[in-house]
Amino acid sequence: MNKLKAGIIGTGNIGCDLLVKIQNSSLLNCTLFMGRNLDSKGMRFANSLGVKVSDKSINALIENPDLCDIVFDATTASSHILHAPILKNLGKFAIDLTPSLIGKMCVPIVNGEECINENNVNMITCGGQATVPLVNAVSNILDDVDYIEIAASISSNSAGPGTRANIDEFTQTTKMALEKFSKTKNAKAIIILNPAEPPIIMHNTIYIKSSDYNIEKIKKAVYDIEEKMQSYIKGYKIINEPVIQNDTLVIMVQVEGNGDYLPKYSGNLDIITSSAVKMAEMFALRRQGCLIK
Repeated sequence: MNKLKAGIIGTGNIGCDLLVKIQNSSLLNCTLFMGRNLDSKGMRFANSLGVKVSDKSINALIENPDLCDIVFDATTASSHILHAPILKNLGKFAIDLTPSLIGKMCVPIVNGEECINENNVNMITCGGQATVPLVNAVSNILDDVDYIEIAASISSNSAGPGTRANIDEFTQTTKMALEKFSKTKNAKAIIILNPAEPPIIMHNTIYIKSSDYNIEKIKKAVYDIEEKMQSYIKGYKIINEPVIQNDTLVIMVQVEGNGDYLPKYSGNLDIITSSAVKMAEMFALRRQGCLIK
């Protein structure tokens, strides 16, 4: 099977982690790594792997549109606002790793098959990728959901300039995703940057308020999601059995990174790059005329 050509815009930690995952994929090959500084750490890393690089950012693709079929945008929400119409005009399948909310919200195991028919998909946020699958599964069991709140705690060491610049977008985008994929219109998202040393692993706590709970069905649904997520995010783990506390359902999940490019404590970055690559592989399978499983 021929590998589908993929380009990456953004040469920071997320872009580099994407690069490693793409090059390890049996379905994808990175044919263009785009940024603005040929002497940056990311550019030098891509060069060391023999990947074509450019300091012209998206202009490199405008000049050579046949270099790739899929484009990952690992820049910022404000940058993707500029990139999105260009990628659409070029006919590229855009996978947006910023919280820009331009493309269709995408969580591979929840609505991935719908998303491969779009021209632009948004990978929400790290907190969204970690919690939406669980919230969606539990919401499908409950008769009603009054309120959902998630708190994502990550190591401050894994929050680079892009993450810090997008804190407001993170909370708003994650909140909107929680509401979209559940039965409530009343959700809240919190992100905590923890400066502890040694660095902590990403930890997410989900609070769901409902009038009634079938805890046995909930437990089964939660562990089914854990198994599905582990098919592409090995470090995804339910750390406490779902419980009811003060009439509120509490679920805790941690995400340890795969250690491809980033430290294993950077599960917050790993989950969004892993999800983006999973989505690209689903698109590649559709392009090849294969069934998606």
